[in-house]
Amino acid sequence: MVWSNTRDKQLQERAHQVIPNGMYGHESVAMMPDDFPQFFAKAEGTRLWDIDGNEYIDYMCAYGPNLMGYARPEVQSAIVEQLARGDTMTGPGPGMVELAETMVSMVRHADWAMFCKNGGDATSIAMVAARAYRGKKKILVARGSYHGSAPWNTPGMSGIVPEDRAHIIYFDYNDLDSLTKAAKFAGDDVAGVFATPFKHETFSDQSHVDADYARGVRKLCDELDALLIVDDVRAGFRLTRGCTWETVDVDPDIACFGKVIGNGQPISAVLGANKARKAVESMFVTGSFWFSAVPMAAALATMKLVRETDYLKQLVTIGTLLRTSLDAQASQYGFSIRQTGPVQMPQILFDDDPDWRFGYRWCQLAMKHGAYLSPYHNMFINAAMTEADVAKTLEATGAAFADLQANRTTLEPQAKLGVLKRLLAS
Repeated sequence: MVWSNTRDKQLQERAHQVIPNGMYGHESVAMMPDDFPQFFAKAEGTRLWDIDGNEYIDYMCAYGPNLMGYARPEVQSAIVEQLARGDTMTGPGPGMVELAETMVSMVRHADWAMFCKNGGDATSIAMVAARAYRGKKKILVARGSYHGSAPWNTPGMSGIVPEDRAHIIYFDYNDLDSLTKAAKFAGDDVAGVFATPFKHETFSDQSHVDADYARGVRKLCDELDALLIVDDVRAGFRLTRGCTWETVDVDPDIACFGKVIGNGQPISAVLGANKARKAVESMFVTGSFWFSAVPMAAALATMKLVRETDYLKQLVTIGTLLRTSLDAQASQYGFSIRQTGPVQMPQILFDDDPDWRFGYRWCQLAMKHGAYLSPYHNMFINAAMTEADVAKTLEATGAAFADLQANRTTLEPQAKLGVLKRLLAS
């Protein structure tokens, strides 16, 4: 099939008439390379089809929620069965209790669970819990880390006033001295410390958490009687079957999960220790759709797959194969790339590419050959991916590298670089 985007362009034009900017949020293609499709018609397993019928191996996985493969049969069956009984009702179904029991049994630090819809819901609940715990106000957050798009944490500052961030104090990730200084600045008013499982900001290299740093954060929170919150929304259950900081033998007081737990259904979770139970019981947080039964059924089916399959081994195997193959391919065509972070969540950036001309062109060409990659955001491996998918991906990336090699001296700087710099600066 010859790649085309006629229908997508037409729909984007219609969208601009009735939707601000034509699309909003992280799934807008405004910052993606030119011609990236905005609208999709179908997803199954590892594959995604846009509304023009173009087929892609999807390495964004809906920006994370696809863990087991799109439309995984076991999850789809649970969805259909629960939908026939009821979804959003006057109260939750019994699956809510079963899901809470299941997740508490799977995550080492957890004694209780609450459910909501998005990662931002979960992190905001955790923030409120930290303040309710001892009546303190200050929240320590790593500079540049992403915890959602509420006024207290959104990376876009339009409409945000200083009061929204009045009690947020920033420190440098993986830097215990920076964190200690932030805590000293807050005095005796530290309510909680937010931590991501590893450094996974967009537009930059990823880096693993240092075990001594993680232990230092835990020690500091204990000394201050503040809550340690791990934001596992992006990485939870992709790196391990529990909280990601269990891999460095550190337990938080609260962890936030989302993205994958319903394999695409809208559900997130806050899992906490008894230490924070009274604080959480004193709060009022809710949402009309937080108690819907279908996403909880999907989550139960997904957690069963997490417990009983070798999906983690598959993620690592495929992620490692992709990483080593791309390193060799880039070298073959005379390019140097940086692949950082866990292999299950690849981040790929070009060396010697200050104006992004290589990274953007490479992703654009790979997309038109059937591999959907991002030039600036970490990507995701899902458990449905196979060696055949990697081989097909390498055909697409090989064609992209060949084009770069042939045109490397004539490529123009990325036109969106100014917007990128403004985002980075903010």
